[in-house]
Amino acid sequence: MKLFQQLLVAGASLSLLAPIAAQASDAVNVEEMNSYARSQKSSSRLDSNTFINEISEDVANLKGRVDGLEARQNEFEAGGFTDTTTMDGKAVMWIGAVDGGNEIGGSETVGTGYVYSMNLNTSFTGDDNLYVRLKGGENAPQWKNKATYHIETKDTSDDFKVDKMWYTFPIGDNITAFAGPRIENYYMYITPSIYKPGALKSMKLGGNSNFGASTDVGFGFKYEADNGFGVATNIVDKNADAATGGLLSDESVRKWDTQIAYTTDRWHLSATLSDAQNWTSQAYNATTLGKGMKGSDGDTTGYAFRGYWMPEESGTAVPEISVGYDTKTADTPAAGAAKEADSYFVGLTWKDMFQADDRIGLAFTQPLKQTECNGTCSSTEVDPFVWEAYYAFKPNDSIEVRPAVFGGSDVLADTDDDIFGVLLTSTFKF
Repeated sequence: MKLFQQLLVAGASLSLLAPIAAQASDAVNVEEMNSYARSQKSSSRLDSNTFINEISEDVANLKGRVDGLEARQNEFEAGGFTDTTTMDGKAVMWIGAVDGGNEIGGSETVGTGYVYSMNLNTSFTGDDNLYVRLKGGENAPQWKNKATYHIETKDTSDDFKVDKMWYTFPIGDNITAFAGPRIENYYMYITPSIYKPGALKSMKLGGNSNFGASTDVGFGFKYEADNGFGVATNIVDKNADAATGGLLSDESVRKWDTQIAYTTDRWHLSATLSDAQNWTSQAYNATTLGKGMKGSDGDTTGYAFRGYWMPEESGTAVPEISVGYDTKTADTPAAGAAKEADSYFVGLTWKDMFQADDRIGLAFTQPLKQTECNGTCSSTEVDPFVWEAYYAFKPNDSIEVRPAVFGGSDVLADTDDDIFGVLLTSTFKF
């Protein structure tokens, strides 16, 4: 800026300040202020004790406020979660397609699905547990079809609902009791299979045939001795909260399972008796005739045999092996109706093959199919076969990615019911 311009700016600034200074001198008498200050004598002198006393008073006031906040926090916590309640959850998302899905009542389009769940566990004595699972989800049609049912499928039309609820408590040192309004039989078993499905729910529990379950009112007991021997018995009744009939009535839709097992660190054997009435929830792993089989009175008797074996070390060519065989009989079959059916399962798992916590899974099953009918059957049973293969790996401790393929032949009612599917599932745990 040139000197001339600087002088103009300075002059303008002074002209603006002059009126303000004049008003200030009229309003404030500086001499009177000085006289007043001289007339006032200090009643005390400043020293180190002055500041110490002031700091002590401030600390005391601050402590009082902190104590008040702590009291309010305690009042809030008294109405919140107890410190014995824990929460964990997961979100699962997947995408895939099924060639031949339209032949079995599903779809061949590329479809997605998701579920979101939260698990709440609360103990009141240190030995008991109240379990509540909240869950919601939505899925494409092919993942709700029984023959291609995704292992995580839960279709609630995006509503977040109470999915499971039961209470467990010990009786002595070796018995666990179960009771709840939303439970399935297999949650009260001694674990019958260690194969984790990668795609299909039909592969769950070593072949989801006699073990086919459904959530409703149930109770049971499980005894596990220190030497590996165990017994479990439980009942789930889907009519327990109905308007008519009620728990364990003649109208009940219920399944009573009793399991005898022997389990060691590396292997397991078990046999389970299923006494079912009007129960058809074995549809996850059954043909049309197999899942519809029941006596004229609605009663069936099933036996499920399970076993598994684990190698001493993971990361080798030797896999974990899970096997299962099921047989089912209608107690009073109608003329021309199915009388007996059976199913088998084999699952192999290789762990830690390429990185820690990864899994390679391969499984195949014959869905529950009719093997004998009462008299002459009007329908001929097919020869069904279903398989899956997958690889699961973890980018980190909380995320799992699982690509899978699966397929089958004659999976439901006729020789046209052949399928082949591809699937990618991602799981986020927290």
